[in-house]
Amino acid sequence: MAYALLFSGQANQHADMLPWLESAPASAPALRCMEGLIGRDWRATLADPQRRGDNGFAQLLITGTALAAWSALQAAGAPAPSVVAGYSVGELAAFAAAGALAPEDAIALAQTRARCMDQAVGDVHTGLLSVSGMARAQVLALCPGLEVAIDLGPEQGVYAGLDADLVAALPQLQAQGGQCQRLNVRLASHSSWMRPALTAFAAALDAVELHAPPCPVALNASGALGRQSAVLRPALVAQIASTVQWQACMQAVAERQPHCVLEIGAGAALARLWNARYPAIAARSLDEFKDLSGALHWLEKNGAGE
Repeated sequence: MAYALLFSGQANQHADMLPWLESAPASAPALRCMEGLIGRDWRATLADPQRRGDNGFAQLLITGTALAAWSALQAAGAPAPSVVAGYSVGELAAFAAAGALAPEDAIALAQTRARCMDQAVGDVHTGLLSVSGMARAQVLALCPGLEVAIDLGPEQGVYAGLDADLVAALPQLQAQGGQCQRLNVRLASHSSWMRPALTAFAAALDAVELHAPPCPVALNASGALGRQSAVLRPALVAQIASTVQWQACMQAVAERQPHCVLEIGAGAALARLWNARYPAIAARSLDEFKDLSGALHWLEKNGAGE
């Protein structure tokens, strides 16, 4: 059972993601739960770029579709993972897949998380900027109004800030050789802007049952592995307003020596990042496969059941 699961975050959701999802019977409970909150026409909504990036829609969609896909994989015979991690809002799905949260609780918490984060900034326009090819210190020296939202490596990260600061940063960073891209996430996630969201989300999390999962979860807030609810609960709250330590999360997963890594979600950003960092441990995204059988065959071929 030596394989790892990674759950995607926002920005890569698209209308054709996981095209087999609705036809898999085991996906139905999670999809019904999600669709009760965002509607059954979510694929049509994904075709609209403006709505696709709406925080309330996106966080629910990402959590619901990820857990629907994982349910389908389990029903088709996928073994339990040896370690799990989730990127940003993907941590909710990771907690559920590991066995710490019930899927319906994870989906409901995604709605609360999005609402708390939206309320934290009110009418202030904020967002995220992906930057590669520049060290963190160089980026922050050039653009002191930005904060590190996600640590992806020595010269790769996601930065949060006011929309005006992000617009001004783009040409400055590009002039110094930075490769930059605005993300379709209209919030300064994982930054001090989110601190007002912590209390309400913590209260919502306190209201649900959190179990000690059979396998560890690599935690965004610290980059360390955790299994005890006393560790998991505060970490899930803290990551909303602190830097996602994704580089450390990948290292913690790699130290468990999985035979392979499967990303669940839209696109393959996490799998590409993993393959660049740990080429000896194969990684693929479920979104790259036409059907479940192809993903299961790949897991078996790469020793996931050993």
